[in-house]
Amino acid sequence: MAGRQRIDRVRRQYNQWVANQTLEDYALRFTAKSARRWSAARVANTALGAISFLALEAIGGTITLNYGATNAAAAILVVSVIIFCCGLPIAYHAAKCGIDIDLLTRGAGFGYIGSTITSLIYASFTFIFFAIEAVILATALEMCFGIPRPVGYLISSVVIIPLVTYGITLISRFQLWTQPLWIVLHVLPFIAIAYASRHSFAEWTKFAGEHGNSDGHLDLLLFGTAASVVFSLVAQIGEQVDFLRFLPRDRRTSKTSNCWPDRSWPTLR
Repeated sequence: MAGRQRIDRVRRQYNQWVANQTLEDYALRFTAKSARRWSAARVANTALGAISFLALEAIGGTITLNYGATNAAAAILVVSVIIFCCGLPIAYHAAKCGIDIDLLTRGAGFGYIGSTITSLIYASFTFIFFAIEAVILATALEMCFGIPRPVGYLISSVVIIPLVTYGITLISRFQLWTQPLWIVLHVLPFIAIAYASRHSFAEWTKFAGEHGNSDGHLDLLLFGTAASVVFSLVAQIGEQVDFLRFLPRDRRTSKTSNCWPDRSWPTLR
């Protein structure tokens, strides 16, 4: 006769934690139909946070200071169009089938090795920009509050853990609550510059940068250099896919869709 199994309080709490779907939130692979309940506006608001991190301002400011406003603006516009064209079919299939960049790579015919390489590139991109964000925030804490930079690194790294633990559920709410403050903080510097010196905007358009022409005209070599820096952000498509796959499935295409069934996980070969 088998003895009675004893389940202590810690194990019971762990089992409840694992069983809680809000903690997992389908962070990887296939997104089930039950989790695809977010509206397009809610998903767009959440995804906006992924393209508004401080590293983007740092990159834009760096290429402007080095190559001039004209070359930087042209590079940003051209690369934005290229990234949009590359990401459109990827975003469409991710939203249609509810799958992440790893499964999209496998479905495109690159197999297991190809999807592994894609995931490695995506992960490396995330780690690099996470480190850049920590440096920016730690520097801000040091300048504003006198907190030593190593301590600022630790604070910037640890404070994000509670946000990502609950996946898109908490991230979406956090974005919704902080969006008005984020907009005000972005617009406020432009208002301050316009109040202090209205001519600064016209002078900025003629800014030549450290390596640009003194007349501020477009230089193809510097334009290509700036574009190569901006194009590194193409890996951001993988992060947007993680949000788009939570969009509700279009019922009009349910009969003709070749996606996996909603009640089962895809068979990986």
